[in-house]
Amino acid sequence: QVQLVESGGGLVQAGGSLRLSCAASGSIASFNAMGWYRQAPGKQRELVATISRTGSFTYAASVKDRFTISRDNAKNTVFLQMNSLKPEDTAVYYCNAVRYFPTFNSWGQGTQVTVSS
Repeated sequence: QVQLVESGGGLVQAGGSLRLSCAASGSIASFNAMGWYRQAPGKQRELVATISRTGSFTYAASVKDRFTISRDNAKNTVFLQMNSLKPEDTAVYYCNAVRYFPTFNSWGQGTQVTVSS
């Protein structure tokens, strides 16, 4: 069972940058997609960005042009580069990996990102 561990969260001022990492305990090459989601207090978890095995991307409208998702299969790691951070980006960020067959869906424990105004 592959486990996901996020890192890189922290406190940053508005306009600053952070780079989140999601390290998998095994190979990520077989996953159909990996992504980042976030959950702010009192809100539902929402999609931030995903990257497919073939390299296609999806981004939430609120982060497009500010965030960049990437994956390094050799290092079994997915990254989320976050630039021009805003206070509304404050949330716990979760890494996710899915495979359609055999079915697999896993979440990391989350990393806190706090953006001060």
